[in-house]
Amino acid sequence: MGADQTFLDRLRNAGISPGDDEELRLQKSLLFFATGLISLASMVWLLIYWQLGPRFSSNLPFAVQLLLVGNLLVYLKTLNFNAFRVLQLSLFLFTPFVAQWSIGSFITASGISIWALLAPIGAVLFIGPRQSGAWFFAYVFLTTLSGVFDFYLADSLPLSGDKVSPQTAAFFFALNFAAVSTIVYLLLRYSDTEKHQAQARLQEAHRLLQVEQERSERLLLNVLPGPIAERLKNSSQTIADGFAEVSVMFADIVNFTRVAEGLTPQQVFTMLNKIFSSFDELAERYGLEKIKTIGDAYMVAAGLNDARSDCAEALADMALEMCALLHDDFSINEMRLELRIGIGTGPVVAGVVGKKKFIYDLWGDTVNIASRVTSEGVPGMVQVDERSYRRLRDRFDFREPQTIYLKGKGNMVVHRLIGRRSATTVDA
Repeated sequence: MGADQTFLDRLRNAGISPGDDEELRLQKSLLFFATGLISLASMVWLLIYWQLGPRFSSNLPFAVQLLLVGNLLVYLKTLNFNAFRVLQLSLFLFTPFVAQWSIGSFITASGISIWALLAPIGAVLFIGPRQSGAWFFAYVFLTTLSGVFDFYLADSLPLSGDKVSPQTAAFFFALNFAAVSTIVYLLLRYSDTEKHQAQARLQEAHRLLQVEQERSERLLLNVLPGPIAERLKNSSQTIADGFAEVSVMFADIVNFTRVAEGLTPQQVFTMLNKIFSSFDELAERYGLEKIKTIGDAYMVAAGLNDARSDCAEALADMALEMCALLHDDFSINEMRLELRIGIGTGPVVAGVVGKKKFIYDLWGDTVNIASRVTSEGVPGMVQVDERSYRRLRDRFDFREPQTIYLKGKGNMVVHRLIGRRSATTVDA
């Protein structure tokens, strides 16, 4: 049964190319199915006719079989589907009328011309409703022509073989109409089944496409801020924005190079992944924008979007929590690593660099100051520049200001963050 099913599936899908759309696949499959049904039905009809009726010549049915199969083989060789369906439909249309005319009249042939109705019905299924009108017109014309012949010439036409009894003629009227009705029903049912399967395939493809689209969206949002990702999807223009005041934070792992020397690459990756993943969670919780990691350094910015008004305070809170996390949670920080953290505030330019493997990055003096404040910081402390201090001093406590030398900037006053003030102190 399985082998037969496989053979039938292979026969049904013969001639279907990978580039065919669903409609063309259905038309090809239906025409193969109809060819098989008509070939089988015509042979059964002939056997029954021989048993109950006169010995009608088998030359025409066998010729039809040869033409149907020959046209099928030519199609499989050339893959010219347009020629194949026109020739098959022509055989469906003309051979029943030829058979009826060779037997005698509409009555003596038991209405065998009804089989020609499969041509316009097939044209609807195999070509399309709009192009099927010509086939239906041809069917009506041949039927009318047969009626005219029967009306004027039936009495003068000799019957081939023995005279058909009324009982046999009635039986074959019922047989022909039942056979054609069965074939039409099977074709329509087969067409509907295939359409539902095609629809199911399209729905599954659409679902998989949505899954991939959502995955691509997530990947894009992991690389770019949401508004920037949306602009990049909707426009091919260069994305570069200026911001008057943004707070930028760098966090650098102290002595990371020395610690990493005694570890395998996998251990180094695991260690950094644990730490930076925990920082990612903090950035998401505080509504801040992670910009990138640079080796063992982690860069975050506040003020690039309107997610919150107290973005500088959120950045300071995140910095303090990052230090506390590495100090207290040894499941994340097994090597007892410490951070240097620096925050700078001021104007920046932000944009997307490149067309492939692009990145959203920040430029400007503020970025340079934040980076250098970090490199000159104290392990375990958060160090901020003067502009950041002015934005944070009302709600955070600081140590005494320090004057440090920054390469390319000279002496600069920095402030070391202690922690957030209590609500009572802020109110006072």
